[in-house]
Amino acid sequence: MRTPELKRGGVLEPAGDLRDGTAPTVSRRGFLKLGLTLAGVVGFLGADGRMPPPAPHRTGRANAHVSPAVLELNDGWEYGRLEEPGLWPYRGPSRYEEAVLPHTVVRLSWCDWRPERWQHLWVYRREVIADGNALAGRVFVEFAGILTGALLYVNGRFAGRHLGGYVPFEREITRFLRPGKNELAVVVDARWGQNVPPDRPRPYGPASIDYWQPGGIYREAYLRVYPQTFLAYPFARPADVLDPARRRLEVECLIDSARRTPSPVHVRAELLQGGSVISESTVRLPGLEPGRRRVHLTLASLGGVKLWDVRSPNLYDVALSLILAGRVVHRLQTRTGFREARFTREGFFLNGRRLKLFGLNRHQFYPYVGGAMPARVQRRDAEILKRELNCNMVRCSHYPQSEAFLDACDELGLMVWEEAPGWDYIGDASWRGYVLRDVRRMILRDRNHPSIVIWGTRLNETRNDPALYRRTREIARDLDGSRPTTGAVKRAPEESGGIKESRKGREEDPYSTRSFAEDVFSFNDYTRKYVRSRTGNFRLPVLRPPRVDMPYLVSEAIGAIVGPHFYRRIDTGRVQQEQAILHAAVHDRAASDERYCGLLAWSAFDYPSGHGYSFRGVKWTGVCDVFRVPKPGAAFYRAQVDPSVRPVIEPAFYWDFGPYAPPGGPGRKSTIWSNCERLEVFVGGRHFASLLPDRADFPHLEYPPFVVDLTVDGSGYPELRIDGYVRGRRVITRRFSSDPSGDRLLLKLDDDRLLADGSDMTRAYFQVVDRYGAPRYRSSGRVYLHLSGPALLVGDNPFDLGANGGTGAVWIRSKKGASGRVRLVARCPLLGSSSASLYVLPAG
Repeated sequence: MRTPELKRGGVLEPAGDLRDGTAPTVSRRGFLKLGLTLAGVVGFLGADGRMPPPAPHRTGRANAHVSPAVLELNDGWEYGRLEEPGLWPYRGPSRYEEAVLPHTVVRLSWCDWRPERWQHLWVYRREVIADGNALAGRVFVEFAGILTGALLYVNGRFAGRHLGGYVPFEREITRFLRPGKNELAVVVDARWGQNVPPDRPRPYGPASIDYWQPGGIYREAYLRVYPQTFLAYPFARPADVLDPARRRLEVECLIDSARRTPSPVHVRAELLQGGSVISESTVRLPGLEPGRRRVHLTLASLGGVKLWDVRSPNLYDVALSLILAGRVVHRLQTRTGFREARFTREGFFLNGRRLKLFGLNRHQFYPYVGGAMPARVQRRDAEILKRELNCNMVRCSHYPQSEAFLDACDELGLMVWEEAPGWDYIGDASWRGYVLRDVRRMILRDRNHPSIVIWGTRLNETRNDPALYRRTREIARDLDGSRPTTGAVKRAPEESGGIKESRKGREEDPYSTRSFAEDVFSFNDYTRKYVRSRTGNFRLPVLRPPRVDMPYLVSEAIGAIVGPHFYRRIDTGRVQQEQAILHAAVHDRAASDERYCGLLAWSAFDYPSGHGYSFRGVKWTGVCDVFRVPKPGAAFYRAQVDPSVRPVIEPAFYWDFGPYAPPGGPGRKSTIWSNCERLEVFVGGRHFASLLPDRADFPHLEYPPFVVDLTVDGSGYPELRIDGYVRGRRVITRRFSSDPSGDRLLLKLDDDRLLADGSDMTRAYFQVVDRYGAPRYRSSGRVYLHLSGPALLVGDNPFDLGANGGTGAVWIRSKKGASGRVRLVARCPLLGSSSASLYVLPAG
């Protein structure tokens, strides 16, 4: 086997295939013709999408291996830009910097990203020590995510390649290791135009899709040592969930054996709760030949298990043991939940109960680091969606997202639509081959998550490709079979019996049941039609009626297309307030007809983008900003919770009479979002209005808005007080000050503890607020941050408050092995200072 060469501007492939079949070849002439990138290689699955060689599977809590030796490879890296690729691997970058994973190759601000800064070849390297135990077993290296192409080297020898940023990259490296010190090196190709989803090949640029993709090893990495024979790809599939007498768990896995085992082999499966065995089953095999073998077991007598639900997300562990000669040589553990999720033409049903899907779309990208946030921060997004925005479902748009995020969805009871990478484009045969691989790898990685109720096997907003999408659906059914498939389309659904009229005459409708391969029809409904509300207060968007021949789900709505293009804190108060009304209107419409399975609006968070309606490299469609701080547009979502859980009063306006505020205050048609039955409003200490929810305009929302005319004289800086009543009892009071003399800078941390592993992080957000803690409208100034203690500051310092209307955030990251108290002080010359503290605890 010849080591691959790197030439200026591109990566060349090795002349021969690797032993594990992961190195298809491309000639030098052919590679130059493809643009000197990692493009054009079908990848280690091949164009037919066949299963990859088994490897350690997976990194997340839901599929954690518990018996092999595991080394986290997140610290100890150094990286540099490969400016003379023709000299690699013999001579790398002239200058290396330290890197801790997850990692992005360039330092970023929160806006104004420039893709040309990261579109280069980069090299990551670190040392690994291999002892006798490791060399006696089988050693795998695993990268949870690399954007976008990667070549792996071990001790200067080529060990594998990967192309694609959203599914794992893993290789067995046993034969490349030597006793003692070993060097791992990864050449990362972060350039645009690689022929892999969701990218489009040149001449398209990175702005041709709707989100920036900063390069790097942006997810975690691991080294795992396995015995010569081990278990892989576990799948625990609940069956007959609603029948206690027949309820069972169908368990399967692969046995990967590097050698012949003539003696009997046993595989034992156990269902565990709190360490106690609820059910177990064992299968006996007469022996093993080298290679892979699939094993099936059934765990029965499960009538007493509790179901997983959005209200009570009960989880169970499944332990699998491989027993050779009476000894357990490998044990792995995964997690499952018992639930039945059905999409029907009459709506969505969870465990036999009709449930309207209510949620938002989520991008995984963050300020300063792109996608490179650790588990704690990823989990925080799920908590915001479930606990602050009251969603029961999220769509992972438009790629498989962090396993830590999915683990949190399992634990919180937040249902998930997960989809393969892609956005409004289908490429050539090689590109399609990667689609098959991505669907397969996505399902293999995540099929044990009970929160996932549907697979996106059709790429977002792509034209119809019946042959491709029949194959992706077949892959999903083969690997799972317990979940339906879908894919968001942007063309209006037709009910033409499969035939439509066109300029070419009568032809097949690409969105008819006959040619639509997926099980659920999901529509990105940006219908730009409006109706005047019953009271005349609002102009409300409408949705297309649901299909009658298929289950129907609205996968996107509102965004930047319906209504204003931007929802920024520097926009007018009217625009910011309108976002909540628009979101409420489409959810109200979806709730009006049982045939809608539900609606997932666009979007939860602002995200970095240079496409379409973006400003300063940000799409401002989120009901929360890029820092995950709720905007006035989030007021609708925050109020959709039972008041017995928490009473809510959230005005979608600012109580402000400053230079940017409209004269006369918030004015007519001011909306207050609340889950109370009645509101009493006081202005300047005097009773101003008694309000009831606007059920005329929003008849199908459980908690509609309250509408009030707040045209008042603000010259005396009157205070606003709102009292909320439920069953005649006051349950909440909120106060708002218009007097700027009491304004202050508020600083809060999401967590009070971090682990000293070098990658753990938490958000520190700051906001200009009035004396009662309510956000102040369009505040400006600079915030200067000072961090003391064993941690690092990730973010802009100083931070320009005016650029985001008075709100911003940074993240605090721990240092490897350094514990103790950390204190952050935020100071604004006009507003004073605010401080917060946390403790970094020893890792492990």
